[in-house]
Amino acid sequence: MATSFHFDHAVAFTPEQADEILRSIPAQPGVFALRGARAEDAPYLTQTTDLRRRMRRLLDPPESQSKRLNLREKVARIEYSVTGSAFESSLVLYDATAALFGHVEARRRLKLHTPYFLRMTMENAFPRVYSTNKLSKRGLSQMYGPFPSRLAAERYCDAVLDLFKLRRCYEDLAPYPEHPGCVYGEMNKCIEPCKQACTPEQYAAEAAAVKKFFDTRGESMIIAIGLEREEASSGMQFEKAAALHAQWQKVKAAQALADWIVRPVPQLRAVIVQSAAPEEDHKEEAALFLLEGGCLVGPERLSTLGVRAVREQTSVGSSLFAQPLMLQAVPLEGEATASNSPEDRAAHTLATLEVKAGKPNDLGLLSDHLSLFRRWYYRPEKQRVGEIFVPNEDGKWPIRRILRGAARMVIGDPKPMAETQRDAAKAAKTKILHEGRPDVEREVHIAPKNRE
Repeated sequence: MATSFHFDHAVAFTPEQADEILRSIPAQPGVFALRGARAEDAPYLTQTTDLRRRMRRLLDPPESQSKRLNLREKVARIEYSVTGSAFESSLVLYDATAALFGHVEARRRLKLHTPYFLRMTMENAFPRVYSTNKLSKRGLSQMYGPFPSRLAAERYCDAVLDLFKLRRCYEDLAPYPEHPGCVYGEMNKCIEPCKQACTPEQYAAEAAAVKKFFDTRGESMIIAIGLEREEASSGMQFEKAAALHAQWQKVKAAQALADWIVRPVPQLRAVIVQSAAPEEDHKEEAALFLLEGGCLVGPERLSTLGVRAVREQTSVGSSLFAQPLMLQAVPLEGEATASNSPEDRAAHTLATLEVKAGKPNDLGLLSDHLSLFRRWYYRPEKQRVGEIFVPNEDGKWPIRRILRGAARMVIGDPKPMAETQRDAAKAAKTKILHEGRPDVEREVHIAPKNRE
């Protein structure tokens, strides 16, 4: 739980030794708290991209006529934790705020709001789908999300319901033949259980089809329509094939309105790879976080030793040199064959995270972690730092993909190769051959533009 949080470092502070103390603070990203001499004093808590620089602004001698906040005479203790990424800083800041001020105050200070989900009321005699941001333990398995906003959830909901004839009304139905119905029934977008126009079994079958669509993110319907379209085309039923193709495109358009991460809350499982906080004795390491059932756990450090990539890489993604390569030492005769391969280290790290995860019991904590995850995941792709991986269809983690993602976080993005002057290189090669020095041919290489 977040209430057991403790900072990694604590330093006593006095104004007389301020310069020496601040020089010992690392100039790295992190979260820190400035505490006063009295226990009842509220600490100053924040995150920053440079711990030393931010603390100097608060604890250096104040400049004359300056209106900048200065806490030099009020601080007696500095507590801080170094982080490796903005994602880790946000999680550490939440845990620290919850430990110092409580979960309600942490939610208010960090402006955390429960993401929107689509709730399908399968326990109802006549199930329906609606958007909500209220979590309940009974309905977690029937809530699909998270979505970036309420508008996105409702847009996806409307697009899916346009493919079926499930009811959209909010009332607790008591069907009878004289029921006035609604506009969706008039538009033939509902099978009108309120008027008893369908049997309970027919409505249950329609609700099951909608649930299957949500569970498979539309793939079940796309495959079925695609097979039927191929059969119609093979049987020369071109009008039917054209109608099925139009329906197939409509399903694809509805599917595109939901991100691939959208799924029931208990099935929200993913590994998030971030840069690890730098340590002298543990270099070339990445930080792994686990999203298990909507709750975040981590970080756990993962060494990328044995996973290498060419640093001067081409920006062409299809090139083999643009991806990290797996290297594993071959044991000599007589050496122990105990494996310490990158795959084994990654599997051990993931197992450690899964042991720490457990099941979410506090809906407030689950809501806050989902909000933190939504805030990171739904950023524009160019602004979102880190990588995310979901389990394979068999439930196992893609170990090699996670290792390659960790190596990319350690090594950095591939760098484009310098442009070359092929015509100049060819002319130089021809000149050498004409001068009768064929043995030099193998030393000729393509020169970059900035070389003569």
